[in-house]
Amino acid sequence: MTMPRKNIWYERLMVSIAMVNLGIVGFDTSYVALRDFWMRGGISIGPLTFQVPVPPIVQWYDPIKGIEPHRDSEQYLKLVQDLEAKLIQSDIDSPESLTALNDLRDESSKMIDGNWFAVAGKTGNLEKIKNRMRDRIGMKSSRKSFEIFWDKDHLKSKGVTQELTFFNEKIKPLLSTNYYRTTGENGLPTDNFWVIDSPFVLLFGAEFLARTFYLTRRHRDRSLKWPDAMLWRWYDVLFLIPIWQWLRIIPVVIRLDQANLIQLDRIRDQATQGFVSNIAEELTEAVLVQSINRLQSDISTGTVTRWAMNTLNRPYQDINQRDEVREIIDRMLKITVNQALPQVKPELEAVIRHVMEGVLEQSPIYKGFKSIPLMGVVPSQLNEQLISSVTSGAYDALSQALDDKVAGELINQFVKNFGRAVIEGLQDGDSLDELQSLLSDLMEEVKVNYIQHLESPMNTLPAVQG
Repeated sequence: MTMPRKNIWYERLMVSIAMVNLGIVGFDTSYVALRDFWMRGGISIGPLTFQVPVPPIVQWYDPIKGIEPHRDSEQYLKLVQDLEAKLIQSDIDSPESLTALNDLRDESSKMIDGNWFAVAGKTGNLEKIKNRMRDRIGMKSSRKSFEIFWDKDHLKSKGVTQELTFFNEKIKPLLSTNYYRTTGENGLPTDNFWVIDSPFVLLFGAEFLARTFYLTRRHRDRSLKWPDAMLWRWYDVLFLIPIWQWLRIIPVVIRLDQANLIQLDRIRDQATQGFVSNIAEELTEAVLVQSINRLQSDISTGTVTRWAMNTLNRPYQDINQRDEVREIIDRMLKITVNQALPQVKPELEAVIRHVMEGVLEQSPIYKGFKSIPLMGVVPSQLNEQLISSVTSGAYDALSQALDDKVAGELINQFVKNFGRAVIEGLQDGDSLDELQSLLSDLMEEVKVNYIQHLESPMNTLPAVQG
């Protein structure tokens, strides 16, 4: 699509804004699922962790999604901070430190039994915490592992600093990902994305009204009404729908094409060609299969035979004062005599020669002539002359018959009577049943071998190159 230069920059400006909006929609849609990444600024794959510097997006965007820190998880992390502060001021054997360790053991049991991560759908993170603690202590029970980890004897033996470093690096990041999401009056999780999306909706809404009004003025000669113009730009309405925002990819792609930033013609042609090809393939196969099934049924029930008999017995109605049967026969005879027979004359003579020699070889007179010296070649010469005379005579007779109206009438009558005689001969019960069975089997083989495999050669065609 080629657009005037004065409009192309406006289209590119609007499509740039639309792409920004679509990017924000994609970010919002994936935010909850990717919140751990935005929070930690990295992603873990097995033992590997990839860190990516990111701004404090979680602090900015959590209020939009109604996400708040999980109270129990925050309380657990605060107990660890208090323990670290007490260890700086006093010994691990102090009453304050022992109280903090006892509280941590109790909270660990509550975390495991109550599954604090279930509300946020992050039970997997709890399992990671339990597995890491089991590996650290070397026990199968996660509850027992936490009890041992927060015991003063264990901390003394392994080193308080070392164990707290393990907790802060391996356990604390997973606990920090836990959250609580508020619920709105509609019973759904809080989602204030409309605050960010509203300026874009207002912008594209105003543009939609202005553009459609402009179309009515531009095409005033066609009496284009405003509702019709809105239907013309139906895809822009997707910018205004507050749900299913991911559908905005449709108007964005269309606008990219209108701004000459991408070319959809080839994609559209390829998609249309593939769709039409598949529909035509399925439709052709279905029609042919149904037609053959119907023909098989008519043959098996004798409908075809009865129809042929009724047709021959019914008076023929001529609608154009032409004898199409005779004209077809004349045309076929002319093609046969004037074009086909001259080309196959050597083969025809070879067939007649073979047949006549086979017949003469059984005659004692012919054998006697061949046994006489100097006379043995006479029968062969006579045979060649006879064959040549027969073929030439037959060819001349057919050529003359083409120009003889009486002969044409006789041939026409012969064809009609021959067809009637064949149909009447089929009335014999055994012959008719056998022929119907053979025709039905033939239709089934045609259906299986050819029609139901139509898609194979079509699918093997090379891709269209453009």
